Amino acid sequence: MSDVSKINDLVNNYKLLKQEISKVIIGQHNAVDQVILSVLCGGHSLLIGVPGLAKTLLVDTVSKTLGLDFKRIQFTPDLMPSDILGSEILDENRQFKFIKGPVFTNIILADEINRTPPKTQAALLEAMQEKSVTVAGHNFNLDLPFFVLATQNPIEQEGTYPLPEAQLDRFMFSIYLNYPNFEEEVLVAKKTTNDEDIKLKPILTKQDIIDYQHLIRRIPIADNVVEYAVKLAIKTRPESDIAPELVKNYIDWGAGPRASQNLVLGAKAYAALHGKYSPDIEDVKAIASGILHHRIVKNYKAEAEGITEIQIIKSLL
Repeated sequence: MSDVSKINDLVNNYKLLKQEISKVIIGQHNAVDQVILSVLCGGHSLLIGVPGLAKTLLVDTVSKTLGLDFKRIQFTPDLMPSDILGSEILDENRQFKFIKGPVFTNIILADEINRTPPKTQAALLEAMQEKSVTVAGHNFNLDLPFFVLATQNPIEQEGTYPLPEAQLDRFMFSIYLNYPNFEEEVLVAKKTTNDEDIKLKPILTKQDIIDYQHLIRRIPIADNVVEYAVKLAIKTRPESDIAPELVKNYIDWGAGPRASQNLVLGAKAYAALHGKYSPDIEDVKAIASGILHHRIVKNYKAEAEGITEIQIIKSLL
């Protein structure tokens, strides 16, 4: 099958995925799209929203429709790295034996990831970047495909630890979930208060996802689109010559090279899902906010004047 045919096949499966997910998830179309995009790009996503917006349910639903193994880790202040990675024990023959932790799966739901100290958060760094873990000097490869989908509550500050920049940068998307509108909330109230048992069918297999990930990377992209994506990332850095005054005045730290890579890869995936065989600048713009939002650090002046990351990104676009 040619790549053109595979892209057409991907578009059809994307529509089926959305239909299946909508059986459980009402609304939140942007969040669903970005989670699917990150999966197709082999990236990780950070879902941010107030309690009750179906962040956990969204991850569970996506894992079922993708036919992937799924494990949930509830992040708490007393969680240890070994609770994520696994640990060595002495077996009956007095030999050390490695017992794999929940990280050895396809989709990890890191629930309320900012509730555990940085020491435990760092246990995911190698897994997210190298798709492997090192325990007691031994390296273990993770099952592919592998994704971390983490949730974070933005309004509860007590008992939380901010994510280190190195970890934030490993998330391809930061996905903000908003309150449903009136009609959507009426549907939510109806569907969640009856006795219906919704059965979800897997639309894709593990191998399908891996094949689509390779397909996305093979999609050709024009030099001017790549240059636009790279310039967009560079413009967020206050020390850059091409950074606008808004960035120089209100940002302490801008997006790194991973942002450029993710803008290009995300644009390819976004174009493919919409039936295009090569991305253009509009595709970069469409996914830019979710990729840049968590990679820029505002200064005290921006906080004092109420300038948001979204306002800064919109001005750059």
